Amino acid sequence: MKMKKTVLGSLFKKPATLMYPVIPREYPEISKGHIAVDMSACILCGICARKCPTHAIQVDRASKTWTIERMRCIQCRCCTGYCPKNCLTMENSYTAPSTGKTVDSYTAPEPEEKKEPVAEQ
Repeated sequence: MKMKKTVLGSLFKKPATLMYPVIPREYPEISKGHIAVDMSACILCGICARKCPTHAIQVDRASKTWTIERMRCIQCRCCTGYCPKNCLTMENSYTAPSTGKTVDSYTAPEPEEKKEPVAEQ
């Protein structure tokens, strides 16, 4: 009889939980997520790698790659504040859970060569 009150009360209320796979969660604007990089704006200066307290970011100018270890990153936003080109941002989605090391590597695009117009005579 004690459960009767709870069951009848729950029939007329919205569910307390979300149907997660069907309805994805909406994160608030101030939530920390994961670092996203815009490689078209990145100059591979390495300031983000030097300012990262956990050394989760590696920048290799020779091979033009920018690498981040997702499970080492603590989402402190230090790298986003020091980036001179503002190519690092915090996204609202989180890194998927994993049992192993998650390393994301990005390659800078090749600069386009400017073609000079040919003068006609």
